[in-house]
Amino acid sequence: MTKYDWVADVKYDEKGLVPAIVQDAGTKDVLTLAYMNETSLAKTLETGETWFYSRSRQELWHKGATSGNTQTVKSITWDCDRDALLVLVDKEGPACHKGEESCFHETVAGEKSGSLASEENILLTLEALIADREKERPEGAYTTYLFEKGIDKILKKVGEEASEVIIAAKNRDAEELKWEVADLFYHVLVLLREQGLPLEDVLGVLVERHNK
Repeated sequence: MTKYDWVADVKYDEKGLVPAIVQDAGTKDVLTLAYMNETSLAKTLETGETWFYSRSRQELWHKGATSGNTQTVKSITWDCDRDALLVLVDKEGPACHKGEESCFHETVAGEKSGSLASEENILLTLEALIADREKERPEGAYTTYLFEKGIDKILKKVGEEASEVIIAAKNRDAEELKWEVADLFYHVLVLLREQGLPLEDVLGVLVERHNK
C-alpha cells in the first residue's frame, strides 16, 4: 500500500465524508472534529497540513489558510471500521475559530477538564507551553525572560538547578528534592527549545535504550 492507496479504502458516508478527530500530538488534547472527503484527505497527505470539507459551505478548506493557525500532520489512524480518522498534528496557534486552543472549551455537564495536564503528558504539555512562550514572548513571563537573555543565562540556570538537586539529595530532603528536580526539568526543556531539539527525540533515545 502506497502513501495514497488507502484513501480510497476509507468508508465514507453517503455524502462522501468521513469524520476526522484532530488531536494535538504533544499534549494529546482533542482540538476539533471536522470532516474530510477523499479529495481533502489526499490534499492533507500531499501538503502535510490539514485540509477539510465544509458541510455548510460545501467546499474544501485549508486549516490556517487565512488565520495562519496551520496544523502539521504527524500521523493519521483509522478506526477498526475505517469510517473515522484520528489525525495527530502539531499546531500553530489556536485550533478554534473563536481563538480558543481547542474547539471543545465549553463544559456542559460534569467537571470542566480544560487542558489540565496529567502525570503522563506533563512534560509534553510543558514543552508545548514553552514553545508558545518563545513565539509570543508575553511581557513579564519568566520564560520570556530566559529566551531574551539567551543561551548563557539558560545554561547558568540549568547548572544552578542541577546543583540544587545534588544538595537536596545529599541532605536526604525528599520534599525539597522533588521541587528542585521539577525546576531542573523545566529549565532543561527551555534549553531543548533554545537548541531546537524536540523532547520527542530525547524520549526516543530512552525508548531505544530500553528496547535493547
